[in-house]
Amino acid sequence: MKKGFLLFVLFAFTALVARPAEDWGRNGHRATGEIAKKYLTKKAKRNIEKLLNGESLALVSTYADEIKSDSNYRKYGPWHYVNFPFESTYEEHDKNEAGDIIEAIKKSVEVLKDEKASKEDKVFYLKLLVHFMGDLHQPMHIGLAKDKGGNDFQVRWFNEGTNLHSVWDTKMIEDYNMSYSELAANEKQLSKMQLKQIQQGSITDWMYESRALCEDIYSNTEVGEKLWYPYMYEYMDVLRMQLQKGGIRLAEVLNDIFG
Repeated sequence: MKKGFLLFVLFAFTALVARPAEDWGRNGHRATGEIAKKYLTKKAKRNIEKLLNGESLALVSTYADEIKSDSNYRKYGPWHYVNFPFESTYEEHDKNEAGDIIEAIKKSVEVLKDEKASKEDKVFYLKLLVHFMGDLHQPMHIGLAKDKGGNDFQVRWFNEGTNLHSVWDTKMIEDYNMSYSELAANEKQLSKMQLKQIQQGSITDWMYESRALCEDIYSNTEVGEKLWYPYMYEYMDVLRMQLQKGGIRLAEVLNDIFG
């Protein structure tokens, strides 16, 4: 009995350690999906609810991470991000032959607009689109290949060893201690002009906006640095705005697709 219990604990610990970093974490993605719902047109909302059989954008927002454990979906791994040097541009730098987040979003939109696409394909790519629009606004997903988007950039979060990618994916959101619905309900109040400015632009424009934030993060963070309350003070409002922008822009893309 004791041996069985120890094996169970060892298996659970191994599974926890082996889990890959999640993009925005569950709460971040779900907050983006929940925010997007507020900005959908009535027609788009009806069409999406019909396609998803009533499941919410918040619920399906984590699907692209959940399928990572299935080898059949391994080819979609590179779709979560794009990496290129700070001294280069997306257009100039060699593209990943397996795809990237820009190509992933374009492919998802293409399938969803294709009248000949099957419902099964549309459901699949809608779930991917919801997730990738969230990833587009996580600055470490528009990062550097040399440290795997901050995964090899070691820091301390308070007194815990971690990496810069994880700080932006989950650590700050976890320590903020709000559920995804609370994050969505407490989004910043925007004027009509501010909302319009956020909605404007292309997928590539929005990518470069996240890229600029990524560069700012690197310029203000050192390897091995202890990140704690001052870091939260400096960047938590920025992170919340990225979640909000992701939701607003996701709705903008969905409204264009579904009416």
